[in-house]
Amino acid sequence: MAGHSKWANIQHRKGKQDAKRGKVFTRLIKEITVAARMGGGDPGANPRLRLAMEKARENNMPKDTVENAVKRGSGQLEGVNYEELRYEGYGINGAAVMVDCMTDNKTRTVAEVRHAFSKHGGNMGTDGSVSFLFKHCGQMIFAPGTDENGLMEVALDAGAEDIATHDDGSIEVITAPNDFVTVKQALEAAGYKPEFGEVTMKPANEVEFNGEDGVKMQKLLDALENLDDVQDVYTTAVIGE
Repeated sequence: MAGHSKWANIQHRKGKQDAKRGKVFTRLIKEITVAARMGGGDPGANPRLRLAMEKARENNMPKDTVENAVKRGSGQLEGVNYEELRYEGYGINGAAVMVDCMTDNKTRTVAEVRHAFSKHGGNMGTDGSVSFLFKHCGQMIFAPGTDENGLMEVALDAGAEDIATHDDGSIEVITAPNDFVTVKQALEAAGYKPEFGEVTMKPANEVEFNGEDGVKMQKLLDALENLDDVQDVYTTAVIGE
């Protein structure tokens, strides 16, 4: 879209994530625990657990912390039983927002999420009201100047679904969620390290926000992301510089 830089937006998101490092361990421990509970404690047979452990490694989480989370999830240690919840809603000017949570108290979580929406100009929707606007996939962004042909060959051979070069020169690789780690490792082995990569809910279409509306929308997203029970927040909104 005109005036919008995919690269600048990714850098902005990455900076915000880096600033939230204090919460990363807590959220990863929850994800590892739930992944192990749902699919077993063997990452070789559990793609979700494999992805969570890879993310923990990238964030320098101590090995014993990871192992204990796996043991709690697989029933070898006592632990909190987290429930996965997804809430959908709308922000400023009807921008779609999806909020993934893990909680041991559903009543508390829904009240906090609803309060964040209403306080910052948004409103909760019903199940399915915005989820159709997003695609569950792996996403990697490579810096402008990356060898497009070489990257494309490695990515497609490793099982990537799609590759796009944006106007700003950045390259985006899309994978199936369960193929993300395999494709990422193949690219890194060939010397292509993404600046940003995650399994995400990618919006089919984005809406750019600037000025006062952008400030309001960012406050809503920040309020949701700062809730203890929230794991991830996805939106169709792109906040301009």
